[in-house]
Formats: sequence, C-alpha cells, structure tokens
Amino acid sequence: MSDSSEPISPEAISPDPISSEPIFVSHAGPDGQWAEWVAWHLQEAGYEVELDLWHWRTGDDFVKKMNEALKRCSAAVALFSPAYFAPGRYTEDEWTALVARRDRFIPVVVEPLQDDHLPAILTPRLRKHLHGLDEADALAALLEAVRGPALPTRKPDFPGKRTAKSRSRRHKTPAGPQPRFPSGTSDPAVWDLRQRRRNPHFTGRDIVIEEVRRKLLAERQAAVQALNGTGGIGKTQVALEYAYRFAGQYDLVWWVDAEQGEQVPARYAELAARVGVAKPDAGVEVNARYAMEYLRTHDRWLIVLDNAEDPQQLRAWLPEGQGHVLITARNPDWRKVVPRLQLGVFSRAESLDYLTAQLPTLNPEHADALADALGDLPLALAQAAGVMSEGMPPEQYLRVLETHTAKLLDRGEVYDYPASLAATVTIATDRLDAEHPEATAVLRLAAFLGPERIPTAWLVAGRAELATVGKDPDDFLWPQSALNPLARYGLAVVEPDAFQVHRLTQAVVRDRAGGEAMGALQDDAAVLLTAVDPGDPELPEAWPRWTSLTPHLRATLHLMSDRAELRPMLLRAAVYLVRSGQAQASRDLAATLHEAWAASQGEDHPDTLRAAHMVTWALDGMWAHEEVLPLVQDVLERRRRVLGDDDPETLSSAHDLAVTLRHLGRDVEAHAMYEDHLARRTAMLGNDHPDTLRSAYGVGIALIDLGRYDEAHRTLTDVLERRRRVLAHDHPDTLRTFLGIAIAQGRLGRHDESHRTLSHVLERRRRVLGEDHPDTLNTASFLADSLNCLGRHTEAERLQKSTRLRIRESLGVEHHLYHVITDDLVETLKAQGKTYEAQKLTRKDRRR
Repeated sequence: MSDSSEPISPEAISPDPISSEPIFVSHAGPDGQWAEWVAWHLQEAGYEVELDLWHWRTGDDFVKKMNEALKRCSAAVALFSPAYFAPGRYTEDEWTALVARRDRFIPVVVEPLQDDHLPAILTPRLRKHLHGLDEADALAALLEAVRGPALPTRKPDFPGKRTAKSRSRRHKTPAGPQPRFPSGTSDPAVWDLRQRRRNPHFTGRDIVIEEVRRKLLAERQAAVQALNGTGGIGKTQVALEYAYRFAGQYDLVWWVDAEQGEQVPARYAELAARVGVAKPDAGVEVNARYAMEYLRTHDRWLIVLDNAEDPQQLRAWLPEGQGHVLITARNPDWRKVVPRLQLGVFSRAESLDYLTAQLPTLNPEHADALADALGDLPLALAQAAGVMSEGMPPEQYLRVLETHTAKLLDRGEVYDYPASLAATVTIATDRLDAEHPEATAVLRLAAFLGPERIPTAWLVAGRAELATVGKDPDDFLWPQSALNPLARYGLAVVEPDAFQVHRLTQAVVRDRAGGEAMGALQDDAAVLLTAVDPGDPELPEAWPRWTSLTPHLRATLHLMSDRAELRPMLLRAAVYLVRSGQAQASRDLAATLHEAWAASQGEDHPDTLRAAHMVTWALDGMWAHEEVLPLVQDVLERRRRVLGDDDPETLSSAHDLAVTLRHLGRDVEAHAMYEDHLARRTAMLGNDHPDTLRSAYGVGIALIDLGRYDEAHRTLTDVLERRRRVLAHDHPDTLRTFLGIAIAQGRLGRHDESHRTLSHVLERRRRVLGEDHPDTLNTASFLADSLNCLGRHTEAERLQKSTRLRIRESLGVEHHLYHVITDDLVETLKAQGKTYEAQKLTRKDRRR
C-alpha cells in the first residue's frame, strides 16, 4: 500500500519564506485530521502556527485560549466543512470575531458544502477547495491561499535547514510522523474493531476527542491515554469515534475487549497472525508477545483496550513503540499507571443536540426538562430517545420517570450498547455487594441524598451514629476503603475530599431498597445532613459550606422535610440562599417548607411561622413588595398572638413590616415602626446587639426617605462605628451601613465624599460578596449615579453598561435592578447629547 504521507519533493512545491505572521487554524472537531495536515505544512513553509490539538494543554480554559489565539494571530486559516457551520459550534465565535475585526481570514474548503451551509456574510468570500485534490495539488492550493498569488518582491530566503530561532519553541511541531493527507486511500491496512460500526447518532464530545488526540500526539514513544468514567457515560463510544475519525493517520487499528483480562493475550495473538508474525506451533502467549514486538518496531498503530478494569493485570499488555494506546475503564486506578482523562456527562448543549437530532419534533422546553431529569447522562438520553420514538410523549415520560424511574431505565434500545442503564447499575451493584458490602452500604446511603458532591467529612463526622454502615474499629482507612470500590465499579466519582453518585444510579439503588431498610437509610441521611455545622448563613465566609449542603437538603425534601431534627438546618439554608443573592431559590424552599409544616404542624407552629417569615425575606429579595405586605402582616399578627409583643421573633417580623412599608413609599409609618422596635430592642438586648443595630440602621434609612439628611447621616455614622466594633469591617451589615452613609452624603450635596464612600463599598462588596451579587450590582448603580453628579458622564456610562450586562446575565432582564440601571443609562446618554442612542435603548426596553 502506498503511503500518502510521504513528504512532497521540494521540486514540486517551493517552500514559502519564513513569515512573522502568526496563523490560527480554525476547525471543527471532526476535521482534526485536516487541521493537523494544514498546520504541519504551514509550519514547514515557515509560518508560526497555533493549533489547539498541538498547543493547548489539559486544564486550559478553552474559550480563554481561543480568544487569546484570535487576538495574538493576525490571520486565520478556516477549514470549511458542513461540521464547521453546524449550529452551536464554537467555530462560529472564531470566524465572527475575525470577520468583525477584519483580520486576514483565509477560508479553505475541506469537505463539499451545500449552498445553504455558508452564512450570507461569508458567501461572497473567495475560498480554496482542497477536497478532491491529490496531496501535491492540495498543498499548492493551501500555500497559494495563504501567500496570495503575488510575485515575490525580494529574494526568497534559503529554503534549506533553518536555525532554532526561526521557530517558536511554544509552537513546536508535535512528535511523531508527519500527518497524512486526509483524502485518498490512506485507510489502515490492518483494521479490526470487532464488528463495531461507527455510531450514526454520535453527538458532541469534540473537545474530549481533541484532548485525547492532543495528549497522544504529545508523546515521542508509545502514547497511552485512559478514558475514565462511570457507567453509561459513553467511554466506548468516544474511543470508537476517535478510531474512525483519525483512522487515516494509522496503518493498524486493533480493538481489544479487555474486561476479561485472560482473553487479552488471545486478541494479541490474533493480531500477530494478521500482521504475519505468528508461528503456528507457538502458543497464544508466545504469539501475543510476537505481536507486542511487532508493535515495538513499527509506528502508526492504534490499540484500543476497551473496558480494561484491572490495571495490575493489563499493564503488561501495554505495547511500546511509535504508536498509540487508548484505554476505556471505569476503574480510576489507571491514573497510577498511565495518564487519565476523566469523562463526564454531556454538557447541556450536547444533550439538547442529541435529543433534538433523535426527536426532531421535540420542543426546546421538553428537551431541556428531559436533559435535566436524566442528569445529561448519555446512555439515559439514548434510552429516553428510544422509548419516546416508539410513541411515548415527553410529558408522560417525565411523569413516569419520576414515579417509576428504575423500570423506565430498563427500557429503550440503544445503538451498540449491551445493557440498559438499570441493568448496568444492578449488575455492578450486585458484584460490589458480593465483594465489598461496606461500599454498598455507603452507596445506598448516598442514594438518599442529592446527586451533587458529598463531602467525605460528613461520613467521618456522622460515623458513630450511622446505623446502616458498619463500624470496623480496625479500618483506619475508612471511608476511603469503602469509597474506592465505588469508583472501581463505576458507581461513583470519588475525589480526595468528596464523592458523587449520578441521580439515575441513585434512583435504581433506591428502588431496590426494601421498606424497612428505607426508613433506616433515611434516618442515616438525616444524620449526615446535620453532622457538620456549616456556620452562620448570614456570613459570606460560610457560604461555600452552605453551597455544598443546601442541594442535598433540597433534594431530600420530599422524603424528610417533616423530620424535626432537620427543620433548623432547612430554615438556615433558606437564610443562606436569600443572603447569597438566590432569592427565587430561597422562596421555593421556604414556600415548600411552609406548606408542608402548616399541614403537619399547624399554621401557628413556630417552625411554620419561621418558614413563612423566610418566604417574606425571599420575596423582598425579589422586589415583590406588594406581595410581601399581607404575608408579613399575617406572620406578625400570629406571632404577637402566640409569642407576645416583645418576643425576638415578633420584633423581627415587626422590623420586616417596617422594611416593606418603606419599600412601598409609606415612609412616615415605616419610621414610626423603626423607632418603636428600636426602643423595645434597646431595652431588651442593649445598645450594641446586632438586632438593635438593625433597628437603628432602619431609623437612619427612614430619615433619608423623610428628607432629614443631617439626622440620617449622624444616625448612620453612629451605627457604622458600633457595627464595625461588633460585627467587623467587612460584615454585610457594616457594608450596608456604609452605603446608607454614601446616599446621605449625596443628598447633602457632598458628592466627592459620596463617591469615595461608594467606591470603597463597591470594592469591598466585590471582594466579599462577588461580582454578581445583587448588593454588589446595586452598589455599582449608585456609584454610577455619583459619577453623574460629579459631571463624569463618560465614566458613568461605561460603568452602567458593564453593570447592566452583568445584571442581564446573572439576574435576568425582568429583575428590578435591570430596569433601574437601564433608566439610569438612558439619562446618562441624554446628559451627553446621545439622544438617538437613548431613544433606541428606550424603545428596545419597551419592546421587551
């Protein structure tokens, strides 16, 4: 067989002079072979090239690297194909950025295009066609596209050997043979994928496949890469697609079913016979070694070890030489032997692409709901598509999935997959239970928590009280000794400090738990959820721990919301959500708790009233003040009747009513209420208690609303000094007081002072609360107002536009702050005479 990758002679194509113009090769994932061929020959012609497959490392931020490359490179060769213009591909960001900046954009067509493939803006651009040409003509067309047809104006550089300085070390060509031309007869001479045909429904995973390719190209000797992941994640399908996509770069592609380790030598012995090195009288083991020796002395081969679950047994069968080995396995222990790439679930975009390709009539809302319910797990999505293609409507599928999860996950044929998801989980769980019952106990317990990461510290803290988990006092390695088998059997992703079980695996495991066992497991789940105190939910430093805990609390509501031991933690979770800027989530949680507890405990039970209280907090955070008023009045009336006028919880509701009245413009009533409960709290708690200071702060803000700015400034300054002493400088309440002082300063006409104070608050809130917290964004809005007051309209406009964008992305266009910042921006534009832009913005906002 002729090798189409033989170098083209210098007589055929004259080398291009070394160019200082860096070139970015823009391509879709399926065109990786073309990208390697183009990049190789551009570098041979003296150009500095950037190609993601060669130059970007594991862990790099893909979008960031792409943007940096587009800024750094003054030209881009774009490899046009149907895949390049597929909806939703990142290639659209690449070519639109280049065209918008009017950089050098060099389109070359590598696969035939239909007229409707090209966007209108690219249709008139001249382009070179490389497909259908032999390699010499294709290379000539490529270089002419890059160089242009103009005659040289200076003596060409010597085309011989270049010095080390002529190439960027960062852009060094990867090790290994020159990439083959992607067209022509370059299929492997030896090709055996064990009758595995290419999956016609394969979707997404371009970034994963490119990462595999990048890692394999990085090694000079035999490159080994393990694809690791839980069951149903699509490891085999990714390996199969890689083999087909890059088949033209190999002389030999050989698939080994490695789950039964003792069968691997037989498969290598078959390879020895196929390449002509086997000896008829030799045994399987000897011929297998002949195959290994053949691989050691040859290049351009790919060995796939599929379902290779025993690294210790199989590491002896990793060949050496100038070739590639791709391993698929659930067992993460391969990381001790070879480089490993953890394969996760689909991105949401990949899930939607898959579902809509399989079910063209599926609307986007149903597709998103299905992807969410199925946790973006590829096998589950494939099964769902199979069931719905037989006539089950998506609404019915979602209902049945909620009530009969395990049974539904046992239905639906999937292309080239030997078992359903339910069967896969059941088989793995039975094997685990036979060999590691202590691991099965942890898995069953995890099934009654949420599908998010579970900190290992919870198991340690709650171990003494867990009834369903064994307590071997000699097992000093627990819980890792129980968690590691979960990873090896593909039932969980295990990290050093946490583990995670997919929601559908949880559903199958829960379905197999008996009635008595279910009660005990729920008891233990409650133990874990209360084992570790995350800290004060009012404080930002505690929020990361609440971020870990809250999803599990919310996931268990349907089973355990009435457990008395969980109620305080659930209420504190609602506080965390509203304080961290997640008002809608807080409202959903608190409303669910209120409804459940009102039914089981009664409307006037203290916990029921606490849940109702949290509903009012959440609605206040959503700026739904009209809706808050009757609710907060009802809670206050009930607390007065049940607890008395001076109970701390009654006073808290009274404070909330004053806040609501103020937000509704009833300033005199609000001020009177603040003054009343300030006196009550001072008498009961003292001057410096946080609740007293909260009332004093309310008095100061109410004075601003009444136009009594000097009094407000004095009151708030006093509150600030006490809060800094009692709560610390960066406490959210302290920063809130700073903001109130800045507002008072502005109303007094002290705009320079107000600007300085607001700048301080914004810097602190960004650091303490984050860039996208509603309080941070609100502060930026106030700071822009102060810039306008100082006549610094250009700066105000810039800040308002960036803040408006953040509000739109983090809170949405329906949020109150979005309308406020839009109105302020309109006024800023008018102040600069930008009337047309202001009117355009107003019309757009009105249409929305």
